[in-house]
Formats: sequence, C-alpha cells, structure tokens
Amino acid sequence: MKLKFLTVLAAVVFASAPTLPRAQAESYPSHPVRVIIAFSAGGSVDALGRIVAQKLGEYWGQQVTVENRTGALGNIGALAAARSAPDGYTLHFATQSLAVNVTLAPMAELDPLKDFEPVMLVASAQDILIVPPDSPFKTTRELIDYAKANPRKLTYGTLGTSSSGNMAVAVFAEMNGRLEMRQVPYSQSPQLTTDVMSGRVDVFFPTTGAHVGNVVSGRERALGVSGQKRAEQLPDIPTFGEQGVSYPDATSWYAMFAPKGTPKDIVDKVNRDIAHVLASPDVQALQSKLGFTTIGGPPEKLGDYLKTEIEKWTAIANDPLFAGK
Repeated sequence: MKLKFLTVLAAVVFASAPTLPRAQAESYPSHPVRVIIAFSAGGSVDALGRIVAQKLGEYWGQQVTVENRTGALGNIGALAAARSAPDGYTLHFATQSLAVNVTLAPMAELDPLKDFEPVMLVASAQDILIVPPDSPFKTTRELIDYAKANPRKLTYGTLGTSSSGNMAVAVFAEMNGRLEMRQVPYSQSPQLTTDVMSGRVDVFFPTTGAHVGNVVSGRERALGVSGQKRAEQLPDIPTFGEQGVSYPDATSWYAMFAPKGTPKDIVDKVNRDIAHVLASPDVQALQSKLGFTTIGGPPEKLGDYLKTEIEKWTAIANDPLFAGK
C-alpha cells in the first residue's frame, strides 16, 4: 500500500512539474514591472525604452516603470539589472554599450554573456553627424578638411568613452585621416544637445533617434548619416558614402534583456508581447518619426548578435589605428 502511494505521488509530481513554469508565465505579470535603462532621460535609448515600456504596460494591464540608473558608462544600470531577482519583474533595456564596455570599460562584476538572458533585439538607428545650426560647415567633407588643417581645434560632445557617440567619432576620425578633435564629456544627454544647438560644442555624433525633430526644425544641422541609404525621416541628408566619406554601414542597436536565470517561459512571453506592441500602428508611427527601425526576432537571435558585437568592438578597440598606438 505504501509503495503504491509513493508511486502515485511520484507520478503526480513529475506530471505537474513541467507545467509550473508555464503556469508562472501565464499569470505574468501579476504586479508592476521595472525596466532599467543605464542612461539619462532624453537620449535615444531612453526614448525608445519608454515607448516599449508604456505599450507593454497598456497591453499587460500592469504598471511598467522606467528607472534611469546612470553611471560608469552604462555599467551601473546594467549591474543593477543583472543583480535583480530573475523573476521577470526587472528587465534591462540596453544599447551597444553593453558590448562595447566589455573591452573599453570593463567591470569585474559584470559579464553580459553570463549575467543576462537575451529577450529581443528590438530596433536599430542610423548614426548621424550633427553640428550647430550656425556652423560654417555645410558638408561632411568641409568639416573633415578643416579638422585636418586645424588639429584639436574642433570639439565633440559625448556621453562617455564607451558611448555610441564617442565610438562613432573615433571610427570616423581614424577612417578619414586620423582627425584630431577634443572630446567634451557629458553626463546628461539633454545638456549635451543644448550645448550643440547653442554652439558650445562643434560636433556631435549621436543616432537619428532623438534628433530628427531638431534637424527638421533647424535647431541642429545634420551633415550625413550612416548606412547604405538615407534616413527615411531625413531624406535630404546624404549618406557618408554619397559624399565619398569613409564610414562603416554601422547602426546603433537597442535590446531587451532579463537577469540570468529568468524562466524561459517568461522570457518567451516578454519576447512575444514586445513583438505584439512593436507591430501596432501607433508604435510603428512613433518609431518611424524618431528614426528607429524595428528588428525583432527570437531571444536566440539577440544572444548570437551580442556575441558578434562583443567580438566586433573588441577588434576595433584593439586596432592600432583606433588605439592610437
């Protein structure tokens, strides 16, 4: 009798065990979700991250809050997300700094490949070369020629060494004659944008995301964009290739991650639900207006892409030209 009871009990346990994660995912989220962004409000990653968070909240019927945890070139926010409980109630909306920092701003406690579950590669944005509205430069070539003739006279604003803007300037400078310009680091994106518009900084190399409106309104002047074709939102701005300027067809990317150990069913549910909100007409319109291009795909796609990006930026950082060796 006892043996029969144990046999039945074991059968019940084994039969029900696989359904536990699924049941957890079906009830998720049952309370508010937090999305950590490692950069200040006002930048491209914050703009897109807030769109995704808001639309997820509306779809789930739960509050989804954005928490900007800045510092250490994005590592502070990433570490805070990585150390959160792996239950799906803390997510990390990140950009390529997560891959760049592995080489240029390493933190011993943080390994993006080991500390995160990839959820979705959400979108990309083209890089854009911006100068103040009253700048004497009307083309990218004019800026390059001046920088060559006047080493270290031009300034460029960045959000830190491993920020996409600094990486863009570094690659641009090396590929066009090892231009020498002086970096002016900022901790807040809005202040940097303000100083570019007022002419306190000569050059800025962000992504199109948060700057389409400023360019269209004339508060900033765009000289060129990356990629093989012009930005849909800025059809009058030529690509670097059209101008005979050397620059990779690189784009900045944005992705959602969860702490390592987050149940796969929850990761898959968040992936499906992000895909749902990205496909909605209003989000598509917002992304188009801000200069983002939807990517999407399964978690595995982001996992593979992150590995490739870490390898790419490690090679760039170790290149003698980039390192100035």
